Amino acid sequence: MKPHWSGVFPACTTQLKQDQSLDLPATARHLEVIIESGVSGLIMCGSLGENQTLDPDEKRAVVRCAVETARGRVPVLSGVAESSTAAAIRYACDVEKLGASGVMLMPPMSYKSDPREAVTFLRTVAAGCELPIMIYNNPINYANDITPALFAELADEKKFVALKESSGDPRRVTELRLAVGDRYAIFTGVDDLILEESILGIDGWVAGSGIGFPMENQRLWELTRTGSWDKARELYHWTQPLMKLDTHVHFVQYIKLLVQEAGLGAEWVREPRLPIAGTERDQVLRVIREALAKRPV
Repeated sequence: MKPHWSGVFPACTTQLKQDQSLDLPATARHLEVIIESGVSGLIMCGSLGENQTLDPDEKRAVVRCAVETARGRVPVLSGVAESSTAAAIRYACDVEKLGASGVMLMPPMSYKSDPREAVTFLRTVAAGCELPIMIYNNPINYANDITPALFAELADEKKFVALKESSGDPRRVTELRLAVGDRYAIFTGVDDLILEESILGIDGWVAGSGIGFPMENQRLWELTRTGSWDKARELYHWTQPLMKLDTHVHFVQYIKLLVQEAGLGAEWVREPRLPIAGTERDQVLRVIREALAKRPV
């Protein structure tokens, strides 16, 4: 059952209306642009997709929208952010019925698991669903750290096929390769580490900010695949200020504002998040507009 996941799997936003209701037609339009850029997959309802603030029915509606928009052209994965093991299993089973190709799974954000609890959670969800799984490791933002040693311990579960590495430490890529070899497809989850981690040998990229400039983002990835490092660095120098928008506590608001400025969607977010305002807004808009004004041909 092991799929060959590689390439750019962007983390996509959930487009909303100003009244905070779902805007599925706008979500579909943005996904169409992203797919046309040449990506290899889509990840819906991750942190950037505001999973934790969506109602259960809304999350399923977003996944259904993505599957219908993709029409089999690329696999659609869904983030899993349920707070209990049982709810995570139910959700994974439901999105499978909706046509999702896999899930991106991490220990619940609402509880800081110890290693035994984290491993038990991941194994139990895998046993309760049939979908292949990308394990998401983000100890900086979500407290739980799935170390290379734990990935080695989990390697016997065939449903674990990939991992999104977001520890912020490029050394983890090498440590993972030494610990588990090519057992998993390794995706970087930190935009502004894409060049460093490409050199170390990754299989894919869960891109965040790149949904605001999907053609250039895809081009950057392709340059890393051919080892065209001079051209990659040149393009990266343009993208880097925009990629930094993905490493801030307000990354959802920042990237949605980028998407809006690029003409690909709207900035509306689900409360308790609010659109950024004041000096912060002015500063972020300056970064976005200066970059877009110098957009490569």
